[in-house]
Formats: sequence, C-alpha cells, structure tokens
Amino acid sequence: MDRNYILTESGPVRAPSMPTKWSFNTFKEMFDIKIVFKDDMEMEFDVIGVEPSLANAFRRILLSEVPSIAIKEVHMYMNTSVIQDEVLCHRIGLIPLKANPRNFEMQQEGAPPSEHDTLEFELRIKCTKNNSAPAKTTELADLYKNHMVYSKSIKWLPMGDQDKMFSASDVGPVFDDILIAKMRPGQEIEMKMLAGKGCGKDHAKFSPVCTASYRLLPTIELTREIDGDAAYRLQKSFSPGVIDVVQRGGKPVAVVKNARYDNGSRNHMLHSDFASFVKVGRVPDHYIFTIESVGAIEPEELFLEAVDVLKAKCTNLLAELNKNS
Repeated sequence: MDRNYILTESGPVRAPSMPTKWSFNTFKEMFDIKIVFKDDMEMEFDVIGVEPSLANAFRRILLSEVPSIAIKEVHMYMNTSVIQDEVLCHRIGLIPLKANPRNFEMQQEGAPPSEHDTLEFELRIKCTKNNSAPAKTTELADLYKNHMVYSKSIKWLPMGDQDKMFSASDVGPVFDDILIAKMRPGQEIEMKMLAGKGCGKDHAKFSPVCTASYRLLPTIELTREIDGDAAYRLQKSFSPGVIDVVQRGGKPVAVVKNARYDNGSRNHMLHSDFASFVKVGRVPDHYIFTIESVGAIEPEELFLEAVDVLKAKCTNLLAELNKNS
C-alpha cells in the first residue's frame, strides 16, 4: 500500500485514498522499521506506520521500565575531600556499570544482599605529594599523586562464586575516566558500595539510556523554482544537508536534498521573497527514533527489551479483561 500524503497549510495529511480507520491488516502492511545508524552506544532508526501513543510508549518504557544495574547503597568510612558525603554518594550512584541486568535477580525488599542480586565494590584512595616531581614544575599531575579520583579506581569485590562467572571488566564502570572528585595531599576517600538491579521509575540512575527520543519525519516542498541568490539564502536558512543548490539552465537552483535533517527552525520565513513558496510539515506516522545507551546493553537490545515489556503489559491486560468478562 502506497503511503501518500497531501501537503496543506497545517502540514501533511493522509490522502483520501488512505484508510483512516485502524485495522490490524493495514497496520501489518504499513508498519516498518529501518535502521539508519548504529554503533555500540547509539542507534537511530525509523518507526513507520504507528500511532503516537505507541511511539511514546516505547520512549517511556526505555526511560523508566527497562532494568539496569547501578550502585544503590554506599558505606562511607572516610571522606576528607571537599565534597560532602551526600554529594559524593550521589555522584557514585550515577556512574554507569557494565553489568548486564539479565544476569542478576531483583533484590527482594528486606532480603540480605547475595551473589545473585548484588555486586560489591570499594573505593580506597589517598592523595599524597610526589617527592620526585621535577623542580619548579607547576603541573598538578607532577606535584601530586591521586589528586584526580576517576572511576577506574573503583574495584570490584566478588561475592560468593561471582569471580567464576564474571571478570572485573564485565561488571565495572563503563568508562574509566569519569571524574569523581579532586583532592589535595592528606585527603582521602574510603567507601564500599553495593550495586543492584532496578528501574528508572524508581531512580534515574537505573535508566539504561542517556536519552531516548523521537521526532516526526520532516517534509519540505518547494512550490516554485527558487534560483539565483535566493537559492543560496534558502540553503543557509536550513540545517546543513537539507537544501542543495544545483546548476540548472545555467543558473543556481535550490532543491530539497534531505528533509530529514531539518531541525524545525523555520528561519526561511524570515525571507519574505520566498517564504510563501516553501511548505514544511511532518509525516504523521513516520517517527525518527534515537536511543543512546549508557553502555551496559547495546541500543538495539534495549529496544527489544522495551518491546518485551510492552508485550508483557498487553498480556496482563488481556488476562485481566478475560478474567472479568
């Protein structure tokens, strides 16, 4: 089935030949997912043929209901740095961990920590003077040892048989260069930390994504030819890559290269000589999704986890409806 739209003053709308009543068969024909970009941390993909409520459900589930592992309990034994205990604990809790939540159970309320639901870490570091520092140096890295406390100083303490199942590289911080604190000689930090499984709806530190967002696919139509200097002014009115200027009939002419990169600035409306000839809008059911993982789970797996969560919600709802019918 062709996905046709008509551009109006208020944006694109479905053509009259398009069905407006939802049906499962139509949904199957129109639904599609296209991956545009992907690496270990970030993915951009298109979700086509869905309602706004479904797109938003995936976003909310990714932010708040897909579980992850984070430090949730800190035992502070020593902190003589300038950072208050509460602030330091908060910073520690926000450090993303590599631990895969699928390998751990959710700790039951009131139950003691165990190797099946908890990871234990320690941070023990002291700042001292570097007696072998070069003469007359003013570089802090030369004058002091351990004056910058990074996440690489967090050490994993295996519980039970965890050392047989994991290695420190499997469960430690995602990045080794996350700055925790700055110290001066004589200051030290000593603490133990317990990490467990949780969801973003309980605390933001459990959210497995840095961000999960979507936007509608932009549409741009030039209703008349825009050439000469106006073509270059139109090109500068949009984000790079949206409008291209080509030579046609011996003169520069503006053409739409890729409306996807439009950021919705509407700067073209500042130019009265061609503003009325540029129609911009959005495709109603074509969503550009962006997922940025914190590093424990790859973004495409996070999306599949969100699908599983939504599927479980639907199954529970149907069960309740059938039980009460």
